Amino acid sequence: MKKIIVIGNGGREHAICDALLKSPQNPEIWNLATAVNPGIENLGVKIELTDSLENFETLKNLVEKIHADLVIPGPEAPLAAGVADFCREIGIPCFGPTRKNAQLESSKSWTRDLLKNNGIADACPDFLVSMEKDDPTRAKFFKKWNGQVVVKADGLLGGKGVLVAGDHFTDFETADDFAKKSIEKFGRVVLEEKLIGVEFSLISIVDGESVLDCRVCQDHKRVGENDVGPQTGGMGVISDENLSLPFLTKSDLEKAHNITVRAMHAVAKEAGDKFVGLLYGGFIATKNGVQLIEYNVRWGDPEALNILCTLESDFLEICESACAGNLEKIGKLKFTSVATVQKYLCAPGYPDDPEKGGTIELPAILDGENFRTFFAGVEKISEKNPSEAVKISGGRAIGIVGFGENLERANEICEQKIAEFSGNFHHRADIGTSKLTAQRVETMQKIRH
Repeated sequence: MKKIIVIGNGGREHAICDALLKSPQNPEIWNLATAVNPGIENLGVKIELTDSLENFETLKNLVEKIHADLVIPGPEAPLAAGVADFCREIGIPCFGPTRKNAQLESSKSWTRDLLKNNGIADACPDFLVSMEKDDPTRAKFFKKWNGQVVVKADGLLGGKGVLVAGDHFTDFETADDFAKKSIEKFGRVVLEEKLIGVEFSLISIVDGESVLDCRVCQDHKRVGENDVGPQTGGMGVISDENLSLPFLTKSDLEKAHNITVRAMHAVAKEAGDKFVGLLYGGFIATKNGVQLIEYNVRWGDPEALNILCTLESDFLEICESACAGNLEKIGKLKFTSVATVQKYLCAPGYPDDPEKGGTIELPAILDGENFRTFFAGVEKISEKNPSEAVKISGGRAIGIVGFGENLERANEICEQKIAEFSGNFHHRADIGTSKLTAQRVETMQKIRH
């Protein structure tokens, strides 16, 4: 029996464990976690606790104890810290990029320079990399674009490293203050032209030669309905029955795929090592075509919930093939042709000041033919049966996915299921509605014409 270690204990990792357990290879799954996720525990996964996901000695001890066959990191932090390099040193395959390759996510400037220097500038907005706190070119760039810029910290800040004109600032002083703080912390900051369009996520599984695309999704970052309020880690995701989105064309998907293929080869050239794992492209469809906002090097959360629970291909075989460099034998990834709508139940006060400790009462049935439930920021309550209630321990608590023949039906199922949960939490009811989808379609029609 193959033994697999999954690193991390959020909703994404619940979905990863669930997908692995559907493999006909019947693997034994171990979860290296900083806390027990009740959903992962309910799957029968063995849990090994650690003080930090970047404590690689704990990982080594677990690998040796169980004679593990494969390591699958969930979050970005272990990848940025070099978990794939560490696994290589101790002789175990890791489904994820090396530390150098993981710079695609951890360093915005490295990514922009990489694309520009390798003939992929058509995928990028106009940008400036600044390294000095008193650099006068930032003011010139700000003026060039009439203040319509995006300021990106050159490192990981837990989803809070990007400021957008109109959303987070209206004057140069505010933008430049954030830029200076980024330079102080990371040595660099990136300023970019603000792109106008509709965003989407294309996550691809790669082995350095082959690129296999997952179903296309759209995340909803704003906490409030109609896309208002502060940015979050993601309130919910949609993907239609065609495994795409209603406002995208075949040409849009081909362009996004092509950018990822070129980026994968550029990374190998720059870093001297083939990229293995996930290239999660955050793209935007604009009047000038598809452009890249950023790359991440792991599953998106919430995207992983929608994608993995509709994946029909053997996920374990996919990961093994990527690590072995023979992903081409998998061919095209197979997904159930249903629309999916996922929404997170969130702690009161999320994202600014999430209130932890509240109870969420659970319905009797968490998973069915047209719905799934994934636990994220929750933990067991000692005096209660974990199948009846859980305690909120993080900002995003529980993810619900509804399936249907179209987005409207998938949303109805998702909302019906959410109504069976009780407690003090909030979610975005408008995700997946016909009204919001129509707004996206209309926006793209106006942009294209």
